[in-house]
Amino acid sequence: MGQPSMPPELDTDTHRKLGVGLYNFTSTLMEKPDRTAEETDLMIHGAHASRYHWEMVAAPVNRARGEWLCARVYAVLGRAEPALWHAQRCLAIVEQGGGGFEDWDRASALEAVARAHAVAGDRAAAERYKSLAVAEFPKIADTDDREVIEKDLASIPV
Repeated sequence: MGQPSMPPELDTDTHRKLGVGLYNFTSTLMEKPDRTAEETDLMIHGAHASRYHWEMVAAPVNRARGEWLCARVYAVLGRAEPALWHAQRCLAIVEQGGGGFEDWDRASALEAVARAHAVAGDRAAAERYKSLAVAEFPKIADTDDREVIEKDLASIPV
């Protein structure tokens, strides 16, 4: 079996628009309290599709945020193993650095890892990563950005 063939080539602008649009679509489905099974499927596929399109065009920051979205989707669904995988990928990408990261990205990545550990039932690891995320707060200049992450951390069931 040879190399897998690549999907049809799209221009950078199309990949970017699809990455953003699918991210927002997935976020809307995550927030929907009465999601159907079909919408849950769309939410999972939307997160991965968004991440794929960011891979085709974007800086590490977009790939990390795409991994964050995948981790959150799986955490919302109570699926620990994929939530941990994507949360740890998010954190690894943030820690590698590169272009475009903001002062809140590391705290957000740590929140994703904490949430995934909570879903997995590992309270000690969840608390440890929550503490690491809180330790990042002094580095976050914008109060609104910090409050978003504080709210996310407060919603982790530990």
